[in-house]
Formats: sequence, structure tokens, C-alpha cells
Amino acid sequence: MSLTPVSDAQSPAAESALLSGVVEAAAQAGGALLKRYSTAARPTGREDMFRAGSTDSEVSLDILRPALTALRPDAGWLTEEYETAELPAGEWWVVDEVEGNVNHAHGLPEWAVTVALVRDGEPVLAVVRQPVGDLTYTATRGGGAQLNGAPLRVSAKTDMGAAIAVTGQAEAGQDDTYERIGRSITAMLHQALLVRASVPSTFPMLLVASGHNDVFWQYHPTLPGVAAGVLMITEAGGTVTRIDGSAWGPGADSILAAAPALHSPAVAALAPLS
Repeated sequence: MSLTPVSDAQSPAAESALLSGVVEAAAQAGGALLKRYSTAARPTGREDMFRAGSTDSEVSLDILRPALTALRPDAGWLTEEYETAELPAGEWWVVDEVEGNVNHAHGLPEWAVTVALVRDGEPVLAVVRQPVGDLTYTATRGGGAQLNGAPLRVSAKTDMGAAIAVTGQAEAGQDDTYERIGRSITAMLHQALLVRASVPSTFPMLLVASGHNDVFWQYHPTLPGVAAGVLMITEAGGTVTRIDGSAWGPGADSILAAAPALHSPAVAALAPLS
């Protein structure tokens, strides 16, 4: 990703104030979701699960939309039209109001509120609030990435044979992608120490940013699922591209994030399958 200078209108002081406001909004939304969360939750089927998920989304968005709009009145809001397409120029709020909604509905802890501000095609601010565990991840372009205020740093590994690699599940209905996922897992099993498949995308990306995981890749990602993670990883010193090694941007058909020394070996393993 190419980085451009922050203009006077986006001074460090202004970005810091904006980040604080986003952290507060995400915390409020996360708190409201936490009140609805139960480790005893066990949906009886898809209808039950989607009913709960829809209500959760409404509860979170009712807090996030007015709060974020007040912070940046002129910023657009991502819609389904742009989830897998290039965003127009300007600022856009890219939000997953309940990232890992399926986990929330099943009483599992891996769910969060994710907010990214994308400016002219580049994530410039990101907040991930994970209420279970009281975890707040933050990042600003040029300002580093943090977990509860402590700096994040990607893995220093140089050997793919010692790497933990993770891939994300395709969206429902992406039949042409399913076989590629299987082939890519097989290819990576020949290279890495350990390979996992996980959903949602944010959590393995956070693990790459914090050095717990080393490589993450996904075909046909949605922007709300990866925008915050992209900034976390790049600000923690990692490399983010498409799977073939070309530049990543909103609407890209794939994503590959890795510790710097492992990026080229990961491209070599995966690019022939694209």
C-alpha cells in the first residue's frame, strides 16, 4: 500500500481526537452488545440465529451511526454496493457493527465492533473493540498499532517452516472460491508449520498484527471484514497485498497479510493457484 502525507486538516492532534471519539463509540456499542451476550446461547437453527443477529446489528448501529456521523459529518457510509467494490474518493466509514455475529449468537467470545475510516482508498484509522476480555485495538496511519495502549509488532520469523498461517472462509454462495480455498490450504500445509481456517477475518488479522500468527490470506474478502485489520498489520510492521503480491485496495479480489520476511514465500506458495 502507498502512503500519502497527512494534510493540515488531518493533523496529528485532530487524528488523536478523532481516534478517542471512535474508541468511545465502539466501546458504547460493544457494551450494549455485551448486555445481550450469553455463554449459554445456543440457537436452534438458521432462522433463530439470523433473528438474533439482526437485532444485534440494529442495537450496535443505533449507537455507531449517529456517533460516527457526528465525528465526521461529510464521511460516507459503506453500503452493500461497495463491500466488494472500489470505494469512491473521499472519506468513508467502514464498519462491522458485530464482527463475528455468528459467534455472539452461539455464546462464543470472538466477536467485536470494528470501525475503520478509509480516506481515498486507504485505511487511516481503525478501532476494534472486543468486549469479552476488555480488549481495544487501535491504529492510525503513521501512528502505529496498539492493544490497550501497548504497541503491536508483527512476527520476526524468517522461516515459513516455523509459520502459523490462517485463511478466512469465503462468503456464502462463492462456489467458485471453495475449491481454491482447499487447494490453497493444501499448498500452505506443504510450507507452514501449522495451517488454520477461521471466521471472521478480523481475529486472525489481529493475531498477525500482534505476532501470534504469521500469515493470513483470503479470497474475495469484504471490506468491513478486513479494513481495520489491514491498518493494524501495516502499522505493526507487516506487509499487506493481494495474493499475487500486487497492491491491495478496497475491492481487491484477495488479500495476503504476513510478517515481512514471510510475505514473498507466501506469495510463491499461493499465487500459482490464483
